[in-house]
Amino acid sequence: MVEALNSALALELERDPRVVILGEDVGKNGGVFRVTDGLMARFGEKRVIDTPLAESGIVGTSIGMAIYGLRPVAEIQFAGFLYLAMNQIASQASRMRFRSGGVFTVPLVIRAPYGGGVRTPELHSDSLEALFLHTPGIKVVIPSSPYDAKGLLAAAIEDPDPVLFLEPMKLYRSVRQEVPEERYTIPLGKAAVVREGQDVTVVAYGQMVPVALEAARQAAGEGIEAEVVDLRTISPLDEETIAASVEKTGRLVTVHEAPRAGGVAAEIAAVVNERCFYSLHASPVRVTGADTPFPVPAVEDFYVPDAPRVLAAIRQVMSA
Repeated sequence: MVEALNSALALELERDPRVVILGEDVGKNGGVFRVTDGLMARFGEKRVIDTPLAESGIVGTSIGMAIYGLRPVAEIQFAGFLYLAMNQIASQASRMRFRSGGVFTVPLVIRAPYGGGVRTPELHSDSLEALFLHTPGIKVVIPSSPYDAKGLLAAAIEDPDPVLFLEPMKLYRSVRQEVPEERYTIPLGKAAVVREGQDVTVVAYGQMVPVALEAARQAAGEGIEAEVVDLRTISPLDEETIAASVEKTGRLVTVHEAPRAGGVAAEIAAVVNERCFYSLHASPVRVTGADTPFPVPAVEDFYVPDAPRVLAAIRQVMSA
């Protein structure tokens, strides 16, 4: 995924002179995970900009750049540091089109790695996506594969409105996939059915997609065929794909590693209740993180959902 994202950024910098990258250590060091490796040397210090350690300044500056015609891609080193730029994101970037009556837009992408599985310190593994699902005016994109990461990032950069692009840290280097060298885009707001099935729908995103697929593989050994839906974008949410799958299977399991209360899974359950109530054979089940801060590395495996927990939820809805 690191290589796919780097390729996407290089192609956008080459294609559109309005695209600039800025953030802490994105230039000479190539980013904390090396996603921007080599881009400053190739495109220069005016296109790939090392900033001070100030998240509010990075995003605030990017908003001004976007309003006045550039297409900035701002990197926040870890999603937990987005708290420091919440005012700029929620009060400025996401509201500018509304506030100006459509006169101004903010074509800004904010990239940030998120999620567990790599044993980071406090605030480095937080999953904050639900905060932005509840923030009108900003799209939230979360890829689960190298192919999707490249296509979704290209689409995010050309989008006229702000996009929060969350990258699963555990998937940066843990999986390899063939990805075209040329530029391509994947539409924002469109989920993908990554495994067909007729017994139960499992909805996931980011690094929970491989977990859901592994649980579905294990369920197949018990004669249960699970359909796995990869959301790819949580805002806007592809309600049509979710509803079509649940209407077919009659059962729903939703998986995310963010805290349980008020999470994406709860929103999906509400959508299914409104649109598919009479198709349901069992109550929807959520498999999530706990309503606590992300824990210390020694116990994070008890917090982050894994395939056995998802398989247990599949068995639960199948037995109802």
